[in-house]
Amino acid sequence: MNALLEHYRKNVVPKLLSEGRYPNVMAIPRMVKVVLNTCVGSAAEKQALEDAVKELAIVTGQKPAITRSKKSISNFKLRKGQEIGCKVTLRGRQMFEFLERFFNTVLPRVRDFRGVSNRAFDGRGSYTLGFDDHTIFPEIELDKIKRRLGMDITFVTTARNPEQTKELLKMLGMPFAHERKN
Repeated sequence: MNALLEHYRKNVVPKLLSEGRYPNVMAIPRMVKVVLNTCVGSAAEKQALEDAVKELAIVTGQKPAITRSKKSISNFKLRKGQEIGCKVTLRGRQMFEFLERFFNTVLPRVRDFRGVSNRAFDGRGSYTLGFDDHTIFPEIELDKIKRRLGMDITFVTTARNPEQTKELLKMLGMPFAHERKN
């Protein structure tokens, strides 16, 4: 069993249940999925998209799905239905393996890292984190990349508000930045 999943089941759930804010185990917030999304741009050549798919597959261990544009925007030379990026949705065991690697290996590699932002909550139980360079993942070989790839990582939970989401992610090991008092 994954160490982070075991930590969630043996430490996080009992602690949240003992605090008395949740009536039963099923009401306790839990991780649903982690979605990694990247976009190579509207006028991207086919090779850029293939590289993005290959590198996202290396990072996640799962084949990415190609994303297409929803509408045409002439200023960006974008046509409806054009392939513009890729995404991967991780659930279950793979999600917890990714989270453990992300919290313990990837985030410490970010230069001048002082914690993740406290403002990226959507109000419905999700937290989104953006990176402008995918080379923070140790699986990526720096000498083989052709272009930097930005990416968004969305953590989806069953929490009902940002406070519950933050508490769950913090207990799982996400390092949040300290809030400044004015």
